[in-house]
Amino acid sequence: METMIAYCGIICSKCPVYLATQADDDQARAEVAKLWSKQYGMKIKPEDANCDGCLQTNGRLFSHCRVCGIRACAMEKKVSTCAVCADYACEQLKDFHSIAPHAGRMLEKLRAKS
Repeated sequence: METMIAYCGIICSKCPVYLATQADDDQARAEVAKLWSKQYGMKIKPEDANCDGCLQTNGRLFSHCRVCGIRACAMEKKVSTCAVCADYACEQLKDFHSIAPHAGRMLEKLRAKS
């Protein structure tokens, strides 16, 4: 499987929602919905746990991806990831990376390569 990196630095191809979707695994969807509901303090239903990666424009998207400000901004600016954005690292991205530091580390790796 090819590595897919979201605008924010999440490795989509390692995301449990993405993996459950690609495997069409309802049990995995239910497990990640339960875990993330508890972890992030929000109600996520198993049917919300479908995603083909946030880089897609007309595929299945995790419920949050549809309203993600980082995704919307990156798409508007037509950047491949936030790592190449002239406004890196904006406050919105810093806030997200405070709860998902692994995504921030990925963007830093991408910036070091460019």
